[in-house]
Amino acid sequence: MSEQGGVERIDTVVIGGGQAGLSAGYHLARRGLSFVILDADTRIGDHWRDRWDSLRLYSPARYARLPGMRFPAENYHYPTAREMGDYLEAYAARFSLPVRSGITVDSVRPRPDGGYDVQAGDLRIEAGQVVVATGPFRIPSIPDFAGDLDPGIRQLHSNDYHDPSQLKDGPVLVVGLSHSGADIALEAAKSHPTHLSGRSHGELPIAVIDRWRAHLLMPLADFAFNHVLTMRTPMGRKMAKEIRKGGGPLLRVRRIDLTKAGVNMSEARTAGVRDGRPVLADGTVLDVTNVIWCTGFRLDYDWIEVDGIVDEDGWPNHVRGVVQQAPSLYFLGVPFTYSFSSMLVHGAGRDAAFVVDRIAERVNGRASADQGSSGRQVALG
Repeated sequence: MSEQGGVERIDTVVIGGGQAGLSAGYHLARRGLSFVILDADTRIGDHWRDRWDSLRLYSPARYARLPGMRFPAENYHYPTAREMGDYLEAYAARFSLPVRSGITVDSVRPRPDGGYDVQAGDLRIEAGQVVVATGPFRIPSIPDFAGDLDPGIRQLHSNDYHDPSQLKDGPVLVVGLSHSGADIALEAAKSHPTHLSGRSHGELPIAVIDRWRAHLLMPLADFAFNHVLTMRTPMGRKMAKEIRKGGGPLLRVRRIDLTKAGVNMSEARTAGVRDGRPVLADGTVLDVTNVIWCTGFRLDYDWIEVDGIVDEDGWPNHVRGVVQQAPSLYFLGVPFTYSFSSMLVHGAGRDAAFVVDRIAERVNGRASADQGSSGRQVALG
């Protein structure tokens, strides 16, 4: 790591300080490589703390660990989002990972030498490699017709929802039968008449099994998530395609749970507005006072100024996180980076290890070439 003329030179820049970015930092540090982690959050773990208050992980503490540090709870306790945020903060401190918080990267531009210029406000870094670990969940996606709803209807995206106290009296429409949609509809139904609009993509309720069955079933599920549902298997590729369309199976709340709670479910999507009220694709008009958009997030990688790094749907073009078109650019934290477990906390470590192995090969190869041409070892960064 060095600085010249106000520009820092760091061999590897990791963008994003969540579980993917911190896992990459762990493996980079173990290999003695020069790196920094740039995180937009004011405090490590805030992207977890900012989620809705009742959120819990879909996997128990035993399977919610990052490499080198167990989660500080009983094996089959399901951590809250705030507990996970605190765990990430403690993880970065334990391994003295060089995280710079409150830094939002504005652009990543290729350099003639094969590296990148990383710009974040007045900060500029020349990097040999860049690991994009921001994940795809950055910009909330809300349909354009939301603006046509009656102004008296309270609208929230799941990104901004915290608890039912934010809601007005009267019925609630939750749009999207996703993980967040099912969780939030179940909670809202305790105090409000609740409608849920969205197509089901099946369910895999690993987070509702009791402790004793979890001892038996979680190891089997973990094996499937890591070794069966991968990009190497037809089943895994099919599931990856569905999830990237926003159609993953439910992991916590089952349809029967929603029915028992009194949630009025419809497979018809919310298609538009009529007389200021939301209207479903089957023509049903819902007289509600609240709408919670659990409609996912918009992909945004335009700030990475490298041609051909995303496909026609906006997802990164990569193989296990390695971008073929730009060998010194990597992605982590993307759903199904390699397997279903890539979306779970403990899967971040394996994906990061694979990517860091590729970085080490590249760095060591460059160092060997420099040593061979000059007759001495050249310091990196």
